[in-house]
Amino acid sequence: MAFEHTSVLLNETIEGLKIKPDGIYVDGTLGGGGHSHKIAGKLSENGRLIGIDQDEAAVTAAGERLKEFGNKVTIIRSNFRNTKSVLDLLGIHKIDGMMLDLGVSSYQLDTRERGFSYRYDAPLDMRMDLRQTLTAEDIVNGYSEMDLFRIIRDYGEDRFAKNIAKHIVKAREEKKIETTGELNEIIKAAIPAKMRKDGGHPSKRTYQAIRIECNKELEMLKESLDELIELLNPGGRLCIITFHSLEDRIVKTAFKKAENPCICPPSFPVCVCGKTSQGKVITGKPVLPGEEEQNENPRSKSAKLRIFEKA
Repeated sequence: MAFEHTSVLLNETIEGLKIKPDGIYVDGTLGGGGHSHKIAGKLSENGRLIGIDQDEAAVTAAGERLKEFGNKVTIIRSNFRNTKSVLDLLGIHKIDGMMLDLGVSSYQLDTRERGFSYRYDAPLDMRMDLRQTLTAEDIVNGYSEMDLFRIIRDYGEDRFAKNIAKHIVKAREEKKIETTGELNEIIKAAIPAKMRKDGGHPSKRTYQAIRIECNKELEMLKESLDELIELLNPGGRLCIITFHSLEDRIVKTAFKKAENPCICPPSFPVCVCGKTSQGKVITGKPVLPGEEEQNENPRSKSAKLRIFEKA
C-alpha cells in the first residue's frame, strides 16, 4: 500500500521551528515527508534539510515526495538517536533546528503484515526497523511473566497488567502465540467483561507497551535529547511531538533540566555547581491540536508539541 500519513500539528511545528531560509534543519522522524515538505519549501538554495527514518518504506516514500527539492534534501535511513553520527558523515556539526514526530505512522498501523494494530489478524511483528531481530512475537513468547507484567504496567499503564501477563504465559505453555488475533483473545480473557465496555479496545494499552519495548522507544528518546540540544546553533529550536504521557514526561523533564541544570541545594545563596543553562523552554504548556484538526484526524487527539530554544 502507499505510504500515507497525515502530519500532526503541521503548521504549529513549522512555526515553532522559526525557519531561516539558509539554515540547516533535521527531521528525525521523516515518515511520509509531510513536515519535511513544508520545511524544504521554506529553504533557499543555500538551505539544507536532512531527513532521517529507520523505516525503509518511509525513506522510499519521502524520497519520492521530496525529490522536487533536489540537493537541498538529504535522506538517510537511520534512527534519530544516531543524528550526530549522520551529521558527522555529512560534514555538518551544528544545525538550526530539528523536529521529531514520535507517533506511529498511519502506514505502519494500517499495513496489516507489520503487526502494529489490534484491528487486523496478522503476524506479531511491530518492528519500526525491519533490520532488527527482536519482534513482538519474541517478547510475547520469550519474556518472563514478571517482565511482561513490568512492561504492560509501565509502558501500557494498564491496571490489569498482572492478569494479562499471567494469561499470556499460561496460553503460550499450550501453544506459541504467533498472531495479533491470538493475542487479542488472550488479553480479552484477562480483563473482566464489565471493564471491557469502557476505555476503548481492551488490547490498546498492551499493544502500546509491547511496541515501545520492541523498538526501545523510551530508551532512545531519553538517551538522545541532551545530544540533540547540544547540536543546535544559538537560537536553534528542537520541536518534539509526543502521543502519550510517557514520552511527554521525558521531553518535559529533559527540556526543564536543559533550561535549569543547577543541582545546588535551594539553601545556597549562589550557584556553585557550575552547570549553565542550555537555553529556554518556549512552550510553558504543550501546544495541542485544534478542534478542527482533531475532527479531521482523530489520531491527533493525544498529540502534544513542546519546543526548546538553544541559548
